[in-house]
Amino acid sequence: MNKIGLFFGTETGTTRLIAKKIHKLLGDDNAAKPVNVNRTTPEEFLRYEALILGIPSYGDGALPGRSVNCIEANWEEFLQQLNETDLSGKRIALFGLGAQERYADTFASSMMPLYRALKDYGAEMVGDWSIEGYQFKHSASVENGRFVGLVIDQRTQGMLTDERLKAWVGQIKPALVIVQPDG
Repeated sequence: MNKIGLFFGTETGTTRLIAKKIHKLLGDDNAAKPVNVNRTTPEEFLRYEALILGIPSYGDGALPGRSVNCIEANWEEFLQQLNETDLSGKRIALFGLGAQERYADTFASSMMPLYRALKDYGAEMVGDWSIEGYQFKHSASVENGRFVGLVIDQRTQGMLTDERLKAWVGQIKPALVIVQPDG
């Protein structure tokens, strides 16, 4: 079996925390330890056939990176390194963070530019998530009435995080964990 690659971008550490919770739910046998995208290479990233990627929200849905005043490199810089690499055959699930009360007009919108880039590179995207239970005016990360990945709001709904993670990991695990046939 191939492990699931688990990568995240973060500015405050919250996305890292959620990645660690996902890793714990999947276990060491199924997932590699979470790695910040500013501490990896495209070669390391591309080793995995299945990936879970975490992204914080910035601005009005910008891809996090130095151009939106992130202190360290983030997804913007990592995607530039990927340089439109063919991701055909890769299965990718996204999770994103947002604050629905504070940013009701742009809630978790930063997930969409990452989703579109990876899909345009040929990846199979899995793990969409219901918008039910959230209260926001607009999110660019909604497609066909669902978020393109799991959305976590630690600020307003932190008490729901563990429940949502458990449900989402249960949903995506069959699509991401591939058991190799013996022999």
